[in-house]
Amino acid sequence: MLKAPTTPFSKDPEAQLAQNASPTSGQGASPADAAAQNIPNTPGADEQRPAPEEGERTRKPRGEKNADKPRQPKTEGPRRARGPRKPAVDAWKPEDFVVEPQEGKTRFHDFNLDARLMHGIHDLGFTYCTPIQAQVLGHTLRGRDAIGKAQTGTGKTAAFLISTITQLLITPPPKERYMGEPRALIIAPTRELVVQIANDARDLTRHTGLNVMSFVGGMDFDKQLKQLEARYCDILVATPGRLLDFNQRGEVHLDMVEVMVLDEADRMLDMGFIPQVRQIIRQTPPKSERQTLLFSATFTDDVMHLAKQWTTSPAIVEIEPEHVASDTVEQHVYAVAGSDKYKLLYNLIEQNDWIRVMVFANRKDEVRRIEERLTRDGISAAQMSGDVPQHKRIKVLEGFREGKIRVLVATDVAGRGIHVDGVSHVINYTLPEDPDDYVHRIGRTGRAGASGTSISFAGEDDAFALPPIEALIGRKIQCEMPPAELLKPVPRKH
Repeated sequence: MLKAPTTPFSKDPEAQLAQNASPTSGQGASPADAAAQNIPNTPGADEQRPAPEEGERTRKPRGEKNADKPRQPKTEGPRRARGPRKPAVDAWKPEDFVVEPQEGKTRFHDFNLDARLMHGIHDLGFTYCTPIQAQVLGHTLRGRDAIGKAQTGTGKTAAFLISTITQLLITPPPKERYMGEPRALIIAPTRELVVQIANDARDLTRHTGLNVMSFVGGMDFDKQLKQLEARYCDILVATPGRLLDFNQRGEVHLDMVEVMVLDEADRMLDMGFIPQVRQIIRQTPPKSERQTLLFSATFTDDVMHLAKQWTTSPAIVEIEPEHVASDTVEQHVYAVAGSDKYKLLYNLIEQNDWIRVMVFANRKDEVRRIEERLTRDGISAAQMSGDVPQHKRIKVLEGFREGKIRVLVATDVAGRGIHVDGVSHVINYTLPEDPDDYVHRIGRTGRAGASGTSISFAGEDDAFALPPIEALIGRKIQCEMPPAELLKPVPRKH
């Protein structure tokens, strides 16, 4: 019989959080619960189980849950594991992380987070919570399910990662454990998003000893399997299809999942992934025994229906996209003839020596043409569209993130899955016909409260799209003529 670990749902979560807190974390009081709606329990076809009372968790002890269904390892004899990742060691002390209280802002210190997690937060330069982080963490750190409405760039990834990591740190893993049994599961619709979430998770867990793994399609299956065979998995980030591949082959078992996160649920609906997600959720513990966090850019009827099936009395947090656009991004529009757009683009990048720029165009052939001209003219550029193979997309994103690629040219469909910190400028080479796409585009800069700049080119063919954009964001964007020096001919490269 396995030894049953303690669980934050069977005791007072706040007491456990305080027990694991850093010495400096008690500087501020925990924020009060924000007002939130509750969704009644209406189990779906995938979870026909009686609903607990609001906030109640009924997680079985690990040993009890596994005792009645012993599992033999797939291979002969137990797999050998290297065990937990050794946390990085340096001279950092909690006292080194000082953030002064500020009216109207919430510090990470105010949540009594584990000192090892605070070390990672400090390394990343985080000081004050973004609105969605403050609101989500106020609920999820107490063990409550949550549904968040937020665009990318609001800091939602850090919100669910900090909550997930805290859950794993205050709940000891069982003494006996099989390979391929993650304790936290994060599902995202695209490979690029999975890679970026996993990278963020590794940064935050650097000093905790927790292991983070990512599974995506389009990459070598055996290579991904080797990392699973090498060590235990604490946090697994995956696309639905590849996760099912591992699950159906008996390499991954989901009966120990304590926290499940569904990111960009609306996109998973649009891309037809929900049947696969249902299959995955059936493999996890009942919703009364796990914490479920769901995030979506929109709260459609379909999204809310799924939330009712998969969560227990969740807190609802909404961050409106127009605030993201208007508050953190400086927006400009240049009135320019179509024949002058490329000259304007080239001169803006070269004369200002910008090093991390995203350029959006409406069509794939435009994206390809812009990227080819920039490369020919000596600016390191790459394209991101549906024509680019998935394995190359990952390589392009890494090069862009590392600064090897200065300019990333993308379509709207490809661009929505890109989340790279440090993008200084977004340029709309052509204005989008859908105003929502404008908000998504400029959300690639000014992420998580940082400042950014967007510049839109309005020509005779796309200026009609500007008024609906202004109506959506609730403000006028000044339209100006570009100065003459920005329309100089592009020098020929020999």
